[in-house]
Amino acid sequence: MDLDLTGKHALVCGASEGIGCAAAHELALLGADVTVLARRPEALKAVVAALPCTDRQRHDWIAADMGDTEALRSQVESLAAGHTVHILVNNTGGPPGGPVSSAAAAAFLDAFGKHLLASHALVQTVLPGMQQANWGRIVNVVSTSVKEPIAGLGVSNTTRGAVAGWAKTLSRELAAQGITVNNVLPGFTETGRIAQIVGDRARATGQSEQAVADAMRSTVPAARFARPEETAAAIAFLCSPAAAYINGVSLAVDGGRMQSI
Repeated sequence: MDLDLTGKHALVCGASEGIGCAAAHELALLGADVTVLARRPEALKAVVAALPCTDRQRHDWIAADMGDTEALRSQVESLAAGHTVHILVNNTGGPPGGPVSSAAAAAFLDAFGKHLLASHALVQTVLPGMQQANWGRIVNVVSTSVKEPIAGLGVSNTTRGAVAGWAKTLSRELAAQGITVNNVLPGFTETGRIAQIVGDRARATGQSEQAVADAMRSTVPAARFARPEETAAAIAFLCSPAAAYINGVSLAVDGGRMQSI
């Protein structure tokens, strides 16, 4: 199986922690040069310093805000001017929780900006290099809510569905150019996001956070939350040469929690 990414350059967003950080590590292990992107420079420096690195690899970082689309585009244009970005991992933190019926319009606009519009701007920026190379991998880290909406995450459910529709359309447009577009749908994963969800549910129900977390685990056949590196492994595989004929899919990494096929 060909998993070798030597000579390929990966841009991994939301890489200061959690799934993004783990994905950057896995891609570096496969031989890719990795640029990590998030808001916090010091955290990114630490991530780069910890990435696996051979004499032939070069890793870097970009401090950028996914909520500022034009600044984000400009910063990544500078990267793309000097390097072909062969791999793009779109990933950013989820919107705050709450019911969709009471969500303000501004909450939708903010979420669409940080997820759909930011991802679109990044694709448009790196796409010419992928097209010239006739090789590219775009992986969007979304959510299982693409298939089964999650209670209490109204804005997130809405936004994630839009990203999935955008990605499927894009996958059909780019496939003949050697570029694949896929989504990874993390289930309950040991990240800051799950801590946020557990805290929100505890406050809403009056239960302890431990009780909420235990109840969530009980819905997972694997009986535990995922580790970030388990989701990252799926991302890295979809970025590899071996996954060249996998395109337009939404792959759940959820321990079997979803009941849909």
